[in-house]
Amino acid sequence: MRIAIHAFDGISLFHLAVPTTVFGEVDHLGLAPDWSTVVWSSAPRVTTAEGVTLDDLAGPDTVLDADLLVFPSWHADLRPADADVASAIDVAARRDVGLVGLCLGAFPLAGSGVLDGRTVVTHWDAADELSARHPAVTVTADAIYVDHGDVLTSAGTASAIDACLHVVRRELGSETAATLARYLVVAPHRDGGQAQYIARPMPEPDGTGQLGPTIDWVLSHLDEQMSVETMAAHARMSRRNFTRRFAEMTGSTPARWLVTRRLDESRRLLERTSLPIEAIAARTGFGSVVTFRQRFGDAYGTTPTSYRRRFAGTA
Repeated sequence: MRIAIHAFDGISLFHLAVPTTVFGEVDHLGLAPDWSTVVWSSAPRVTTAEGVTLDDLAGPDTVLDADLLVFPSWHADLRPADADVASAIDVAARRDVGLVGLCLGAFPLAGSGVLDGRTVVTHWDAADELSARHPAVTVTADAIYVDHGDVLTSAGTASAIDACLHVVRRELGSETAATLARYLVVAPHRDGGQAQYIARPMPEPDGTGQLGPTIDWVLSHLDEQMSVETMAAHARMSRRNFTRRFAEMTGSTPARWLVTRRLDESRRLLERTSLPIEAIAARTGFGSVVTFRQRFGDAYGTTPTSYRRRFAGTA
C-alpha cells in the first residue's frame, strides 16, 4: 500500500508526524510487504508552524499511484482547497483511492463534495463551522473517527492516532495493529464512537506492578466465571484495596476492564478462527450467546457475525 500524506505551509509538526509515524512504522518494523509512505505538497518545500523547513517533498503527481490519500490537518483560516489539492481529491475519488481527513483535514474533503450525505467528524472547535459551510454534510461531535470505507474523518489532534491505527487494523488485522500500538506506547483503551475498530493492546505485566500476576492469571482464565472478589483474592487484597489499586494502575474498574478484555478476545477469535458464535461466547466467559451479543453490540455497534464478515479476511 502506498500512502500519500499532504503537507502545507503552516502545518503543525504533530499533525504531520502522526500519520507519517504510524504508517511509517509499519514499514520500519516489517509488519507488511509493499507498504510505503510519501509526503507531498504543491511546492517542494514547506515550513511548519514551528518554523521547521521540510525540503524535497514529492509533488502532486504522487497521488496518481497512491492507494490512500491523507490530509493530516488544514490551514487555520479554513480556506478552500487550492487547485492541486482539489485535483488530487478528484483523482483519488475517481480512482477509488481511500481518502482520510484527520482533524481539520475534513475541510478540503467536504469542499470537494465527497462527504455530501455522510456523517463526518472534525475537531470539536471547528464542528459548527464545518456544518455551516457544508450543510450537505452531517457533523457528529461524539466520535473519535468515522469510517465509511472509502473515506474516513477523525476528531481533533490526538484522535488521529486512533484513526491511523484503525486503518492499519482494517488493512492488516488486529494483531498487527496491536503490535504497532505497543511499539508506539499507545494507551491501551480509548472509549468513543466507532469503538469496534480501535485496537486495544493488553497491558504489559511489568507495567502493572504487583497486580501483574493477577492480570496475567485473569487473561488466561477468561473462559471462567470471574468476580472482583475472585480477582482480589488472587492478588491477596481486600476488595476495596484491590479496586483502588486496580483503578490507579489501569484507569478502569476491575469489572469494566474484565468485560473489555473478554470483548478483545472475542474479536480475536472472530477474526482468527472459524469457531461458532456459541463457542466464542463460552471461551470468553460471557455465559450465554444472548449476553455476548448484547455486550458486543453495546460496545461496537454491530453484531459478532457482521464483525466477522468485515474483519476475518484481514488477519
